[in-house]
Amino acid sequence: MTLVRRWDPFREMAELRATMDRLLNETRNRPLIASEDSSWMLPLDVSESEDAFWVKASLPGVNPEDIDISLTDNVLTIKAEVKADEKIENARYHLRERRYGLFSRSITLPTAVNADQVEATYKNGVLILHIPKAEAMKPRKIEVSTHKMIEGESSKVD
Repeated sequence: MTLVRRWDPFREMAELRATMDRLLNETRNRPLIASEDSSWMLPLDVSESEDAFWVKASLPGVNPEDIDISLTDNVLTIKAEVKADEKIENARYHLRERRYGLFSRSITLPTAVNADQVEATYKNGVLILHIPKAEAMKPRKIEVSTHKMIEGESSKVD
């Protein structure tokens, strides 16, 4: 026997919302890394001033000696590894969310830079890179010269 229901647009919207909520909850509850060899994305802040780029990356738990930074053809690459804690025998984890493993991030800078003058500092788990722009790429103010005219009488030709 077929059941006939009256169409209710609000019920349809509620069912769609329930489906979307289920989908989002499933995605949120999945582990971020599947195995020890997985890699994950490194979030960056990249800003630009008149003469340089500034890159900030949060790298908590990473030793500065384990960070590999390279800059080739305006492509900045940051690589590092967060080592997993040693496993405790007979331990049952109730929650284990901290990420570990290899990660790498590459970005292309929009203008030419001086790769030889890059400065990197690491403080409180934050890597800060100061990347100066190439001299040819820095904005230059060009002065407009004006020719001062000498006032005088004009000669009339008849």
